[in-house]
Amino acid sequence: MAFGAIFRKPKNELEKGGRSPEEDVENEVEMTEKCPSCGWESPISELWKHLHVCRCGHCFRISARQRIEYLTDKDSFSELFSGIESKDPIEFPGYAEKLEQVKRNSRELEAVVCGEATIGDERCAIYVMNPYFMMGSMGAAVGEKITRVFEHAQEHSLPVVGCTVSGGARMQEGIISLMQMAKTSGAVKRHSDAGNFYLALLTDPTTGGVTASFAMQGDIIIAEPGAIIGFAGARVVEQTVRKKLPQGFQKAELLLEHGFLDIIVPRIKQRSVISTLLKMHSKG
Repeated sequence: MAFGAIFRKPKNELEKGGRSPEEDVENEVEMTEKCPSCGWESPISELWKHLHVCRCGHCFRISARQRIEYLTDKDSFSELFSGIESKDPIEFPGYAEKLEQVKRNSRELEAVVCGEATIGDERCAIYVMNPYFMMGSMGAAVGEKITRVFEHAQEHSLPVVGCTVSGGARMQEGIISLMQMAKTSGAVKRHSDAGNFYLALLTDPTTGGVTASFAMQGDIIIAEPGAIIGFAGARVVEQTVRKKLPQGFQKAELLLEHGFLDIIVPRIKQRSVISTLLKMHSKG
């Protein structure tokens, strides 16, 4: 039953276009989500059908497991390192409570999901960051899981497909979170030195310490349209250099123009493009 209709005053049936309370329940208006780019309100069911992309092309943020479902072959994903989760290493005020709350709300133990899967029948290791877990921020657990993905891929001679979305290093873990930049970068380098392929897919936003480490180390770096990608925030940069920033600063399109990306791929084509790139770089 659609409970929202109970609280809506039905129109008088004698009015033009009037409906009975029963018809109101049967024809309950579906929830919508407003596009921040064009303002269009899309029904949730339509967003699911179109991979959470608005008719204007704006890519809504999606959870790690939604992206895994969109990208990987059906039933091919096998999760790895699922038991690794953050603690409170420096006893930051309120952090332990916040972690428990976000775990309940996101139904995840950490801000990244890792595993093995096939994409277009091409086997790979994969990590996907989750914007709904403290905006994909990188603490010790995130760094450990991503490091292990590259070590696992190196051991089994697998390519890595990584999907980033992050506000950067997790300040509640202090220097320990910043150490993950070097740790993950080292793992990527060893994986590369062993002759393995790494494809990075950058989504909105990919910023801070994640951008300054594993996000930009891909052999091929692709991005979603309109994604914000950068280290410091635009306001911080503008105040530091004391100059007006160009239109679209830190947007994927401007980064592509200046050579920081290899290609921008709409979400509907990402699975096909990634599959093709995996085939092209297959060791077989």
